[in-house]
Amino acid sequence: MSTLEQKLTEMIKAPVEALGFELVVIKFIRGRKSTLRIYIDSDEGITIDDCADVSHQISAVLDVEDLISVDYSLEVSSPGLDRPLFTAAHYRQFTGSYVSVALHIAVKNRRKWQGIIKAVDGDIITVMVEGKDEVFALNNIQKANLVPRF
Repeated sequence: MSTLEQKLTEMIKAPVEALGFELVVIKFIRGRKSTLRIYIDSDEGITIDDCADVSHQISAVLDVEDLISVDYSLEVSSPGLDRPLFTAAHYRQFTGSYVSVALHIAVKNRRKWQGIIKAVDGDIITVMVEGKDEVFALNNIQKANLVPRF
């Protein structure tokens, strides 16, 4: 997470939570047309109206604080079925779910793994892969997403 994304997270986390939502992650994508993407979630799921409410609330905060010096589009959405996982709390919440994990540093000569989240102990994530438990340090996980199973 960039310094700008950290500052934005600190700034808008409270307003998002005050509306009853979890701030999952913020991504700022620089480009010819920059985009600020904000992913929110709740136990009841997310509707278009929820996204509009959060967008309206956050826009007011962003206009006052003015941390972003370039023109950008604001997008607020749910994290989707392939929700990204970032924190130990996310892994705990989705224990028993199927996950795809990409590592910074290979474990057993592999950087990509898929399996079922079995346990979380501090910053250690246990994933059952092909019937065997594999253990990953949270700080070694480059990217992780839930994998929808139908």
